Amino acid sequence: MKVTLYTKPNCPLCDKALEQIELARREIGFELESINILEDEEIYFRYRHEIPVVRVGDEEVFRHRLTSEALVDRLRKGAS
Repeated sequence: MKVTLYTKPNCPLCDKALEQIELARREIGFELESINILEDEEIYFRYRHEIPVVRVGDEEVFRHRLTSEALVDRLRKGAS
């Protein structure tokens, strides 16, 4: 399963989201892709007021905040 984090530098909420994602990775393995929204104009305009945004596969599952527990639960549901 692949998790994608849409983020940008100097974003405290993004840093907290990444901490929670890394905690979840300790419990359940998955590939993590981090995308800096400043590097793509289309992505920037889509998510500039929404980050952090977390996708599992092709589905957006979190905006702004998440917990490692909620991410693990979501990943387990996707695996079943």
